[in-house]
Amino acid sequence: MATIDSVSSPTDAHADDSHGHDHDHPSWLAHHFETPEQQFDSGKLGIWLFLVTEILFFSGMFCAYAIFRMLRPDVFVGCSEFLNTKLGAINTGVLLFSSLTMAWAVRCSQTEEHKKLVALIATTLSCAMVFLGVKSIEYSHKWGMGLLPPGSYFYSAANEHPTAQQLVELHGFSESTAFFLTNSLYFLCAPFALIAAGVFIWLVIAKLSGNAFQYACAKPLLVVALSFFGGVGLGTFLESGGEHHGDDHFAVAGDHADAEHAAEHEGEGHAEADHSHAIADVDHSSETDSDSLETPLGEDYAAVKLLAENETNTGLKDLVAAEKTQQSIAEGKVLKDASESDTGISSVKGNVNTPRQAGVFFGIYYCMTGVHAIHILAGIGVLVWLLIRAIRQDFNRQYFGPVDYVGLYWHLVDLIWIYLFPLLYLIR
Repeated sequence: MATIDSVSSPTDAHADDSHGHDHDHPSWLAHHFETPEQQFDSGKLGIWLFLVTEILFFSGMFCAYAIFRMLRPDVFVGCSEFLNTKLGAINTGVLLFSSLTMAWAVRCSQTEEHKKLVALIATTLSCAMVFLGVKSIEYSHKWGMGLLPPGSYFYSAANEHPTAQQLVELHGFSESTAFFLTNSLYFLCAPFALIAAGVFIWLVIAKLSGNAFQYACAKPLLVVALSFFGGVGLGTFLESGGEHHGDDHFAVAGDHADAEHAAEHEGEGHAEADHSHAIADVDHSSETDSDSLETPLGEDYAAVKLLAENETNTGLKDLVAAEKTQQSIAEGKVLKDASESDTGISSVKGNVNTPRQAGVFFGIYYCMTGVHAIHILAGIGVLVWLLIRAIRQDFNRQYFGPVDYVGLYWHLVDLIWIYLFPLLYLIR
């Protein structure tokens, strides 16, 4: 890394000090700092303190994720099937490349390679816009399917993409909310379309008026604005190839939960040692008569059932009833969970396709990825400020702190996504 010289060149010094100091300061050195090293170190300490608060902020969400996943791992496995791994992997690669261009930009600011610095900051901005474009496709696709947080979740495999009228009639949404959910991609793209149009108008005006500086700013910014729609196109292409099969994803988690539930009841009500082995080779689609099923009573089951028909043999009647219940559990024919009756979704025990379970997963998903996207937007705003200053050639060997500080922030944002990608997309 280039060193910061404490002695400034005479061309950078002011003829007089407007802040009352008896010594000259370069134009880029704040009046309350004595040397460039002091200014750089103070800024570096400040950005690290800010990044620590950001880590504490995200750590709360990571803790919530760990608790909910520990309580219901089957819910996370089933719901993660609806996250397109290709989209997550593409966004991971885009952010990793943007970290490379940002680190390279820091080096160029130290070596005073101004044109390369502008190109690298613009490339970092373009990667950020591609990320948001892909994320817009991902969000709009899930909103249209009803994969929403609790209270708004309405996914149904029989009707994966309901119309606005169906959302109003079947799920009780207002007309404006239903219209937004079914046309969410247009609403997400509209602000970026307006920005691109505004930058294009700015570019034309700057060209016609002969303002070289504004024209130099508008050119890379127009490319940056259009990069969002490149991400939308890429996300659309990848999303179209990812077919979801509705309840099949939830069935994986449901079967896992049912297997655990059956295992819990495997040894209940059996005192003899020969009752401890598992029930196996049950044909779910064959005869429903319990006489044809293998039971812990084995060949004695038919005789016991016959004796149980006598009203006086109450003990045998209870035993036969228990055996029928055991067979229902082994077949997956478990009782419905009455606690979920108020959600409007009838489901058997182990089914995770409910607002109280799947909705919680998607609530965590939108919270963590949404807050990360907000940090991407904040980074875009600061990078635009850096781009304009780089075009103005404000940075040199002695003053490159802002580029370095923004670079550290951008690396943290990328690092957080590197954790989010496997935790949300790769858990199955």
